[in-house]
Amino acid sequence: MIRRHGRGAAVDGLLLLDKPEGPSSNQVLQRVRRLFGAERAGHCGTLDPLASGLLPVCFGLATRVASLVAGGRKRYRALLRLGIETTTDDREGEAVAFGEGAMPSDEALAEALGAFRGRIRQVPPLWSALKRDGEPLYRRARRGEAPVLEPREVEAFALELRSRPAPELVELEVVCGPGFYVRALARDLGRALGCRAHLAALRRLEVGPFTVDAAFAPGAARGDRGGGGAGRPCTRLLLPIAAALPELPRVRAGRAPGGGPAPRPRPRRRAAGIEPGAARARGGRAGRRARPAGGVSRAASASAACWSSPAEGFALSAERGEGLE
Repeated sequence: MIRRHGRGAAVDGLLLLDKPEGPSSNQVLQRVRRLFGAERAGHCGTLDPLASGLLPVCFGLATRVASLVAGGRKRYRALLRLGIETTTDDREGEAVAFGEGAMPSDEALAEALGAFRGRIRQVPPLWSALKRDGEPLYRRARRGEAPVLEPREVEAFALELRSRPAPELVELEVVCGPGFYVRALARDLGRALGCRAHLAALRRLEVGPFTVDAAFAPGAARGDRGGGGAGRPCTRLLLPIAAALPELPRVRAGRAPGGGPAPRPRPRRRAAGIEPGAARARGGRAGRRARPAGGVSRAASASAACWSSPAEGFALSAERGEGLE
């Protein structure tokens, strides 16, 4: 949806992107924000540079629902590398510990996964965007600092072993709530098994009501797919704000509960020759003579117009609404 105002065009809606490995979530966000010329934009949950998959991006008024989408369930497919623990809990870090002995069996893996289902206490990775005293933790890690991190309560709704491509590789499917770090799961699972582990690859498949099957590559937003012309934003890829809230009932302003037009308010009774909204003399004191017909002020006319069309007034209020950064 494109809105026009005195400063130009503003875009509202959601764009489902299939983020590739390499760029950060913020880099992808800023590219599409500049492409669409959006004044406000945000994404619904960070994906690490090594991760790929669904990244919902919100523009304009849709940023108001970004936290609701990000707070929903997420589904991931993760590949764990057994035998090595790293500083970042993924393949981009340096090795800090190695496992001893043989790799665990599928039975041992399935049994160990049971301890991580449901509500658990999880220590987040030091190399993360979480903030301590207003500063992201990864900046402290770059300076060589190692602050003590408190465990946080998170939830895993489903945690299943999908395959073993190799003795040292484990493919998992994870359905979790907000704040859950799959990297931390890899680290803690490796410690529980005594073999150490880190996250080798991650792909996000679902966020709230959205799935990666409906997402587009970032190049599609430039018109490389779906029309719009190369280098121009393809606005047909945008979803309405209501798509982020499928569980809420839909209410249309200016409509009666049964679906028909809303009844207009009945006008007040007035004396013959007196227009609605006519001002009374001297502040409207009782006993004073009202203004005769034909002398309705501009303010009274505007008031009567707004009263007879409440749906238009509602739309104007929504246009002036402010979104989140």
